Amino acid sequence: MEETTETNAKPARKTSGAAAAFGWLLTAAAALATGWLLRGLMPQEKQNRPQMQAPEISVAVMAATNRPYNRPQKFIAHAEAMQEVDLLPQVDGYIKKLHFSEGATVKAGDLLYELDDERYQAVVKQREADLEAAKAEQRRADRYLERTRKAKPGVIPESERDTAEAKAESAKAAVLQAEANLIVARYDLKKTKVHAPISGQIGKSNAYTGDYVSPAKGALARIVQIDPIRVSFPMTDRAFVGWRKAVAAGNTVNDGIRLRLKLPDGSDYDAQGEWDFDDNAMSAETATISMRLSFPNPHRLLVPNSYVTLMTDFKKPPLHVCVPQSAIADALGGDVQVYVLGDDMTVQPRVVKTLEMHEGWVPVTEGLKEGERVVISGTGKLGPGVKVVLAEPTPNEDITPGFQRKSDEK
Repeated sequence: MEETTETNAKPARKTSGAAAAFGWLLTAAAALATGWLLRGLMPQEKQNRPQMQAPEISVAVMAATNRPYNRPQKFIAHAEAMQEVDLLPQVDGYIKKLHFSEGATVKAGDLLYELDDERYQAVVKQREADLEAAKAEQRRADRYLERTRKAKPGVIPESERDTAEAKAESAKAAVLQAEANLIVARYDLKKTKVHAPISGQIGKSNAYTGDYVSPAKGALARIVQIDPIRVSFPMTDRAFVGWRKAVAAGNTVNDGIRLRLKLPDGSDYDAQGEWDFDDNAMSAETATISMRLSFPNPHRLLVPNSYVTLMTDFKKPPLHVCVPQSAIADALGGDVQVYVLGDDMTVQPRVVKTLEMHEGWVPVTEGLKEGERVVISGTGKLGPGVKVVLAEPTPNEDITPGFQRKSDEK
């Protein structure tokens, strides 16, 4: 009986382990089916979800406007005296007196140096006496000639008549010689006083009271005319051709061009210049020609041989369609472009031709019309057809021409 009971119990335990294994298989299959079901449902759920639209970009825009464009051309220019004169003594002698202060401004005709003139006065008196003696001799020769001519034929020999005529001619020549000697003597006396031949600034004197001077010893001083003063600058051969064509067409510089200077300290010169003349030969080394201007210089701010900056622009500047510098963006191929806003609030890039920026504005010569709206901030996020919303521009020096920060106003 015990044997039979033990044998019947073993098959019952075996059946219980198979059932457990089968249960685990069913659980795994159910989990796998649930996963596949969920995986199949996820794409459908994503497809039914509404698509998210790209956010609109906020930009500031400005209408392109016609503005005067007057960017000056700049040249390095050289100040020159209008005239320079070295005062050379015409006669020799000792300086008696100086009638000026070194560095002062003198006028044409001012007495500057006075030489000891006693010797020259004596020579003048001697030449005056020589002239009177020559005139007396001429009168005596003329009377003698008149007597020989009035004498009856045969009374006075023909040879004596010829002699009388020769003496009269010789006396006349002696008078002329004496007159010439007197003129020279008076000229030498006059030149003992040295006068200023031009108006200008006189420099350091090379001789003083008591010094012996002569023409061979060099200049007494130098006078330079500095009001007005000349300013010269080089112009290239190509620019000169354009300048001559403009003149031939009747566009004179003094009527249409404004000529201004910046002094060596960077300040603006308060007077405008006028065209003086252009040189008559082109430099073979630099292919430039010297152009000369004239500037008033009452305060002597312009000094001969100093360098200044010349700026030339128009008295009536031309109008160009202008946009702020911030509206200009780089394009492919080295070009530049602007983003133009359409009526549908989308932007399109447009390649443009521009001139150099001046006072915060860039002139557009091709590709843009007056009144078209261009993006002036936020261009870095834009592309063709991008939809935008408008925002007020933030005042700053990048996108607002002429804007000045409070810190700059102090």
